[in-house]
Amino acid sequence: MSESNRLGVLEPILKNYLIEPYFIEDYGKVQKIYSNKGTFALKKIPPNNGTDFIRHVHQLYQKGFNRIVPIYPTMDGRYAVLENQDLYYLMPWLPNEEREDRNERHQQLFRELARLHTLSAKEIPVKKEDRKEHYEKTIQQLEKNQELLDGFIETCEKKTYMSPFELLFSLYYNEISQALGFSKTKFEEWYENTKDQEKARMVINHGKISTEHFLYDEKGYGYFINFEGARYGSPIHDLLPFLSRSLKTHPKRNEESIDWVYYYLKYFPYKPDEKLLFLSYLAHPGPILQVAERYLKKSRTANELKLVRQLQKHYWLLKNAEYVVMRISEIDAQQQAKEGAQQQAKEEGAQQ
Repeated sequence: MSESNRLGVLEPILKNYLIEPYFIEDYGKVQKIYSNKGTFALKKIPPNNGTDFIRHVHQLYQKGFNRIVPIYPTMDGRYAVLENQDLYYLMPWLPNEEREDRNERHQQLFRELARLHTLSAKEIPVKKEDRKEHYEKTIQQLEKNQELLDGFIETCEKKTYMSPFELLFSLYYNEISQALGFSKTKFEEWYENTKDQEKARMVINHGKISTEHFLYDEKGYGYFINFEGARYGSPIHDLLPFLSRSLKTHPKRNEESIDWVYYYLKYFPYKPDEKLLFLSYLAHPGPILQVAERYLKKSRTANELKLVRQLQKHYWLLKNAEYVVMRISEIDAQQQAKEGAQQQAKEEGAQQ
């Protein structure tokens, strides 16, 4: 779209803020507005996204969390403008100049995420029957996952000549099955620890944590943007997608990711049941199961090479997640042993 066309489309929206645009730069869903009142970011979102996220933003502001890029109201008090079946909202434009190395940027992000979760945390009632129903449905799904794996490997082993995908799947089968078993075990431990509890901790989740959604102002302070996916839920629902994206690399011992997790947990410790659920979900080989299912349902025209590549990439994700899960389990076990030894020494000292 040309500059004059953009001005023509956006001028009616900006009039709601008494802003006269001089020049507009296109950044996809976000437009950088140079105007008589300064520089702004105007973002377009689908109307079905609604404006519930604005309510969450205001709740966080009221609780003292101000590391969110503010959303400006129109002159009549609205926080979004509907134009041509799209919603628009206005924010200040942040320069986002990096003054830190990659690790420090992530540390500030996770420190602020922990503070966001701390300030928004609340206990909500959960019926035992609902918890039991969720447990039974999840176990049933995990058992179906195992049936898929076992059925596929049985089909592969009956063949005289396997396809490239089938051969690769057969090589990976044991590790996929072990990951699924670990996920199931941790989920069962979670239920055993929580089946008599009548409350659960919920927080406002950002919805899509990323360094791209954490911008810096001219003073070097970081602020969250892109809050459209914000909603109340378990605190693990912010960390899990971030880790899943971070671990989509070649196989490696990703110590950085482990450091980020514990940096976040330093400021917002998970409860034992939350940690069990976190490990269960992180270990679950969902993506590799999905590509196996796609292969079983594939048409004759499906691209074997493409599916093999997908299987390979998801296997790398599986192994990277496995390393993080095992290291977290190991660190927690060491910490528990240390605390147990300290408690025992304390009790023995008291008896003397």
